[in-house]
This record gives sequence, C-alpha cells and structure tokens, in this order.
Amino acid sequence: MGVVITILKAYFIVCIVIIVLYAVRHYVFSYNRMFAKQKISYRDIYDSDYPKVTVLVPMHNEELVLHKTLEALIQCDYDRSKLEIIGINDHSEDKTAEILDSYCEKYDYIKALHRLDPDQLRGKPAGLNEAMEMANGDVIIVFDADYRPSKNLIKKLATAFKDPEVGAVMGRVIPINANQNYITTLLNLERTGGYQVDQQARYNLGLIPQYGGTVGGFRKKVIMNTGGFDTKILAEDTELTYRLYTMGYVVMYDNSAECYEEAPETWNVRGRQIRRWARGHNEVMFKYFGRTIVSKNLSFLQKIDGIFLLMVYMVPFLLFLAIADSVVMFFVGQMDIVNALGAFIFFGIYNSWGNFAPFYEISAGAILDGLKKEVYALPLLSFSFYFYMWYISRGFLDAIVDVVTMRNVTWDKTKRFGKK
Repeated sequence: MGVVITILKAYFIVCIVIIVLYAVRHYVFSYNRMFAKQKISYRDIYDSDYPKVTVLVPMHNEELVLHKTLEALIQCDYDRSKLEIIGINDHSEDKTAEILDSYCEKYDYIKALHRLDPDQLRGKPAGLNEAMEMANGDVIIVFDADYRPSKNLIKKLATAFKDPEVGAVMGRVIPINANQNYITTLLNLERTGGYQVDQQARYNLGLIPQYGGTVGGFRKKVIMNTGGFDTKILAEDTELTYRLYTMGYVVMYDNSAECYEEAPETWNVRGRQIRRWARGHNEVMFKYFGRTIVSKNLSFLQKIDGIFLLMVYMVPFLLFLAIADSVVMFFVGQMDIVNALGAFIFFGIYNSWGNFAPFYEISAGAILDGLKKEVYALPLLSFSFYFYMWYISRGFLDAIVDVVTMRNVTWDKTKRFGKK
C-alpha cells in the first residue's frame, strides 16, 4: 500500500509540473505577441508570376452553406487562368451535388468530384487524395465548406510559396457568427487567442506554427511524393505539419490572410467537434512523438515546442486522472475532504485562467483585436475547461483504440447551421 500511495502522490506532483510548464509557455507567447518585434508574412510581395492554384472544398451534406462559400471563392482576386476550384462531394444525401453542378455549369474553372461509390473509403483525407490526382495546380489550398475566404486570401497564401523552404502556409480563422450566443462568443475569443497570439508568436519565435486543415495551402508534389494524406488519421492537418517539419520544410503563418467560419452554436456540436480533434491529434502524437525528438531537421527549441503541441490533447486526460488520483487519496486517508475539493477547484480555475483556455493568450488577443463586450464571456472558461476535459479525454481513448485495433477511422462532420 505504501508504494501505491507514493505513486499516487508522485503522479499528482508530475501533473502540477506539467500544467506549470504549459502556463509558462502561454506566458511567453502572450508576452512575445504583445511586446516583441513581429515577423511579417510575404503579403507585400507583388509578382505577376503567381503559381497555379487548385482550391479543394471537401463537402458532405453542405446545402446550407455551400453556395456562400462558392460565391466567396468566385469573388477572390486571383488570375483565373491559374486557378481551379474542385468541389469534393463525398456521399452527400442532400442538395449538395445539385448546387455544386450548377456552379460548374456557370464557371469553367469550377469542377466537381462526386464520390458516390458506397464501397470506397469516405472522409476528408481520402477525398483530398482523390482530388489531388485530378488537380492541375502546383499549390493546393483547402477550405471547408462553411468557410468564406476574404477577397485577397488566395493571393496572400500563394505568395508564400515563392520561398522554397515553405511547405505549407496557414491563414487566420475568424468566426462569422461570433455574436450568435454565448458559446459562439466564447469560441470567437478562443480563436482570437489561438491565431492572433499563439500562431503568430510561434511564427515570430521560429517554432512550429500549425497548418490547420482549412484556410491554408501546401505544395502538392511534396504530399503526393510522400504517399498523400494518411487515411487512418483524422487530423490530416496536424500530420501534414509534422511531416513537413521532419522533412526540412517550414509552415508559414499569415495573420492578415483572413477567412470566416461558422462556429458551432450548441455545446453538443462543439463537444463532438473537440472529441474528433482530440482523437485525430493524438493519433498524430503516437506517430510523430519519437520522430520529432530524433529529427535532424528540427532545432532544439522546435523539438520542445513540437512535443508541447503534440501533447496538448493528451494533457487534459492526464489531468482528469489527477483529479481521480486526488479522490483515491481521499478515500485511502491521504487527503482530507477540504484538500480534495480544493485540488479539484484549483485544477479547474488554474487551467481555465492560466493554461488550456488559455486565458493570457485570449486576453492579449482581445486587446489586439479591440474586443470589449466579448471579454464578459471569459468566466465561461471555467466551465469550458471541465467540458473540454471530458470530451478531449474521450477523444484520447478513441485514439488509443484506433492505434491498438488499427481500425479505419470515420470522419464525423461538424453540423452546419447556415444562419449567417
């Protein structure tokens, strides 16, 4: 029993160390974004020789939002002789195919890939792989079907590939329905912290900005020459980020390349989304943890940042176990009820206001973006920590089962609302 108690206490201390390390990471990023010199993108380069670009738009039952996305793409400022748009209709059962075909008839640079075979592998990675086979562009830019690019977004993303070291480039995501309700307001704050501060700070510091799966582009030949997207991993974007860095490429972040998304409007939809993200991200962690450590193409600081990033969807599960740890210690007489309750509250408050929210980055982002009314939603971070911990933990366990059983993963598309 003495050995068990020692292990329980040691685990609790280890978790405290982990959350402190993540907190320091967020402090550094917030300070860098607010006070340090900012690294700009290639947006001010003007060149008549832009690369050929293929925009891929994965679709599954997107009739509520698809026309808005296609209209936004049509308005984008890019040479039509060097642009093609491929809509990937992946077994839709609504009017998605009909809407897509109507645009193909009007615009010769819009094409349709209808994936209708009931026996073929479904999901975003599989759809992207098939679409890249027919794509003519040297650069692939991906938009989810509920995203609306700004007019100059494609040009900003494409310009980055003038640098031969750039393997992918990521733009900034901004919710278009931020004022719909409390959850969309909170998600707007999270996006502000994640992009305006976290992504930009990592770019400033020469660490690992993350390609995010939509509102970003990559070199087609690099992906095709390395086997395309891994269809057994849900987070194809995170996998691409680590594949590129371990190969010697970099991901560039452009904070001025804005695209507008429809954020989830209910907690249930957000929970399913975050569980899918956690599942896919942890699949990547299992695949790239060791490769990141031994890679000769990553600096020491990039390896440290890479490990922090890989573990970000595992740590909530570790903290969930730490709470269970404190409960066990209470029942075996090693922690009284006051201390047990205090530990539970401490984990929630500290991680809401100092770590996984993350409060400091969100606050810095709110200042930079001039958000005033939105800051009143910050107390919701205390609730969202426990909410995210539950769904992320479930996603982590899903990933373990995926790896152990080698089962095929299925893509759980986020529900659309189509109000904006």
